[in-house]
Amino acid sequence: MSSSTAAENTFNAWAAAGPHQPLESFPFDAGPLGDEEIEVAIDYCGVCHSDLSMLNNEWGITQYPFVPGHEVVGKIIKIGDHARNKGLKVGQSVGIGWNRGSCMHCHPCISGDQHLCHEAEATIVGRHGGFADKIRSHWAWAIPLPEGVDSTSAGPLFCGGITVFNPLLQFGVLPTHRVGVIGIGGLGHMAVRFLNAWGCEVTAFTSSEAKREEALSLGAHRVVATRDSEDLKKIAGQLDFIMVTANATLDWDAIIGALAPKGRLHFVGVVPEAVPVHVMALISKQAEISGSPTGSPSRLADMLAFCARHNITPQVEHFPLSKINDAVKHLHDGKARYRVILDMHA
Repeated sequence: MSSSTAAENTFNAWAAAGPHQPLESFPFDAGPLGDEEIEVAIDYCGVCHSDLSMLNNEWGITQYPFVPGHEVVGKIIKIGDHARNKGLKVGQSVGIGWNRGSCMHCHPCISGDQHLCHEAEATIVGRHGGFADKIRSHWAWAIPLPEGVDSTSAGPLFCGGITVFNPLLQFGVLPTHRVGVIGIGGLGHMAVRFLNAWGCEVTAFTSSEAKREEALSLGAHRVVATRDSEDLKKIAGQLDFIMVTANATLDWDAIIGALAPKGRLHFVGVVPEAVPVHVMALISKQAEISGSPTGSPSRLADMLAFCARHNITPQVEHFPLSKINDAVKHLHDGKARYRVILDMHA
């Protein structure tokens, strides 16, 4: 390999050497560009709670040195030989989220559920992520930003956004439905904005009285205190769909009790303990419980189009790259309102 080629394949990243360690400069050789890959020069990268979990090996799968970052927005600078004529162009603004690849030949992939592929390539699991100057992905997982989507704030849509948007299509949520969102944070605030634009009557559940007015300003029509048993009783049997975005243990009997007949309790937040369920509470009202991860490339594109049409953006805070460890600490300390983005050129 020539010295010029080696330089082209050198990515400048920021990595942690181990759990609870700071992020430090970490150049690495990415090797040659794959035939099915595109290469993106990163402009912005979100900082997600999943990055924190991986940083500290909370899931037991982190490989160090570890480069976080899976809410990437940037511009295509290279296209592999087999990725040409796939609708992507050098200079085009794209986003890359939790997954950067899948096999493209298994049943889930050819059925349009590429995010459920058994060989899906998570962007930060066993690979170096987007806290870097460049990143690569399979061409199908680089989703073009449509006109009307602001690249400076779009990063969180590619993880948190699609996580709360995908269930609306997956489970047929209708504009006539009464929907609850539990947890008004990094995921929940986007869910409220989506559901309001979807046409639903939105009930926000929060344990923080301080978030009541903010939840209403985000698009909720009413707010219920998750720690107030009397408040929960008032909505018994009313909600067609409840999305749990929080990672907290709650009064699950009361939450299930809030479901209307044929209602669904859906989890996108990873609650810390098993959820106790009395089966009769489900049988008596023909209710359902489900969960889902992110979404497919086509659903990501649908979400971006919806955001452009309704002027939906995540609520974000920006940090310059020089303050990368401050950004991580800000999120870790629970101070983010509600998503954190690194400006890679600042």
